[in-house]
Amino acid sequence: MGIFKRNTKAIGNVGENIACDYLKDKKYKILERNAKYAGVESDIICLDGDTIVFVEVKTRADALYGNPSEAVTPYKQRRYVQCAKGYIVERNAMNVDIRFDVIEIYDDKINHIVDAFRP
Repeated sequence: MGIFKRNTKAIGNVGENIACDYLKDKKYKILERNAKYAGVESDIICLDGDTIVFVEVKTRADALYGNPSEAVTPYKQRRYVQCAKGYIVERNAMNVDIRFDVIEIYDDKINHIVDAFRP
């Protein structure tokens, strides 16, 4: 089972912490965690240069349920786009570049999928 136990909330929290550390090491600036806009929560909102990045973190203890990124379904993608729209309106950030990334954490491996999907 690796470093995680079967508590999905705890697994998610550990995964988000790992993802934030990873992003900071890559010189991203973390703006918010578990931020809710337009009724939808984003795991991490950060800056990569001048681009606002909405990051979905998917963590798995094992491969029983497939690759973590497979859980970012079209429905989940639409929800993330909705969150981004809410963020843009609330922050009056109409002329900024945005991107949607997925970070998979599988035991002790990190896979950062840059520009994982587009609206």
